[in-house]
Amino acid sequence: MATILIVDDDKSLQEFLEIFLTKEGFQVAVAGDGEEALSFLDKKQVDLILADIRMPRMDGISFLKALREKGLYLPVIMITAYASLDTAVAAKQEGAFDYVAKPFKLDELRKLILKALEKDSARHSREDVSRFMGIIGKSPAMQRIFDLLPRVAKAPSNVLIMGESGTGKELVARAIHELSPRREKSFVVVNCGGIPPNLLESELFGYKAGAFTGATKDKEGLFLKAHQGTIFLDEIGELPLEMQVKLLRVVQEKSIMPLGATKEIKIDVRIISATNRDLEKEVLAGNFREDLFYRLNVITLTLPPLRERKEDIPLLVEHFLKKYSEKMGKKIEGISDFALKALMEYDFPGNVRELENIIERSVALESGPLILPESLILSRKKIEKSTKDPAEIELPPEGLDLEDLLARIESSLLKQALERTRGNKTEAAKLLGLNFRSFRYRLAKYGLS
Repeated sequence: MATILIVDDDKSLQEFLEIFLTKEGFQVAVAGDGEEALSFLDKKQVDLILADIRMPRMDGISFLKALREKGLYLPVIMITAYASLDTAVAAKQEGAFDYVAKPFKLDELRKLILKALEKDSARHSREDVSRFMGIIGKSPAMQRIFDLLPRVAKAPSNVLIMGESGTGKELVARAIHELSPRREKSFVVVNCGGIPPNLLESELFGYKAGAFTGATKDKEGLFLKAHQGTIFLDEIGELPLEMQVKLLRVVQEKSIMPLGATKEIKIDVRIISATNRDLEKEVLAGNFREDLFYRLNVITLTLPPLRERKEDIPLLVEHFLKKYSEKMGKKIEGISDFALKALMEYDFPGNVRELENIIERSVALESGPLILPESLILSRKKIEKSTKDPAEIELPPEGLDLEDLLARIESSLLKQALERTRGNKTEAAKLLGLNFRSFRYRLAKYGLS
C-alpha cells in the first residue's frame, strides 16, 4: 500500500484529497506547507507527494529544490489554481513528475498517480546499475546521480557540478554531453586554474592576426571550438574577477569578441562548470560575481566524496585492479581481506583519484597474485591513526597468525618510511623511532636492504 503525502495550506482540499485517496486504497499523510513536509520526511518515508505551488513560507518550486538538496527524488505531482506554461516548465525542471491545474478531474488524478507510482516502482525494482557512462558506483548517492544524468542532459540549461577534488566531476560532465543532443559536436575542457591569467582571454575567445606582438595569424578560441557542442569550465572558482565579467557577457549575449576583432561572433554553446569551492561563500566574500553564479548555476549536481559512499570502494578497487594489471602485464587476481578492510577504513581525502593512485602503486609493487596490506601506501594521517591505537585491530572469529600479522605490519611500515624519505635510511629510521643499527637489521630481516 503506497503512502501519499499531501502538501497544501488549503484545509478543505486537504480533507477532500485525503478522503478520495483513502477510498482508493492509499495511506495518506498531510502537511500544511513545504517546511512542515520536509520535517515530516525527515522522520517517515512516503511513495509520492501531491504539492500545491502557492503555499506560505515555502512555495512548491522551493519545496522541490529542497527535496533535491536532501537527496529525495520520489515522484511529486504539483497542483495549482494558477495554470501557466511557465510554472509547469519550472516544476518539471525542478524534478516534478507532472503538473495538474484546479479544477481537476479525479479520474485524471488517479491515473496520473498510478502512472507515477508505476514508473517509480520500475525504477527501484530494476537491478542497480553499477557502471553508467564510465562512472562507477552502486551506492544510493551514485544511483541518484545516474537517474538524474539523462534528464539533465536533455535540458539545454547550464550546469554547475560541485564536489571535492577527485570525485569525478569531469566524468559527469562528459556523460552529460554524451547523453545530450549535442553529443555529435565537440566537448571542450578548460582548466580555469591551469591557464595563466594573462593568457586566459586569448585562450577562451581567440585573437586576430596583429592583435598583439607575436600574433602572426588568427587563433580560434576554445569557445568557438565548442560551437554547437559543450564547453566544460573546470574549477570555475579559480577564474579571476576581470575574466568573470567577460564570461558573464558571453553567457548573456551568446557571443564572443576575439582580441583584435571589430565585431562579435555568435556562438551556440552549452556551459558546464565545476568547482571544489563553496561558490556561495565566494560570492559573499566578493571573490565570485553573484550574477555569473546564478547564470551558471541553473542546474546543480553535487558529487559525494568517497568517504560518504564507501560501499562503492570494492567496485572501484576491482575496476582499477583490472585496468592496471592489464596495463602492466601482471596477473593480479584480487585484493586480500585485510587490505580491503584498510581501504574501507580510510577517509580518502583525494577521493576516487587517490584510490586509483593507491591501486596503481600497489599493482606495481605487488609480486604475488593478491594485493596485500603492505603494498598499500596510504597517507601519513592514516598511519598515525593506526599507530596511536593498535588495539583497534579486531581479532577475526577464526583467529589469526599473530607473528605473520606483526611481520606484515612491520614490513609495510619499513617500506613506507623508505619511500617517504626517498631511500634515505637514516631519516627513515628516525620516522620509525629506531636507531640506525636496529633499522638496518629489520631491513635485512625482510629482504629490504
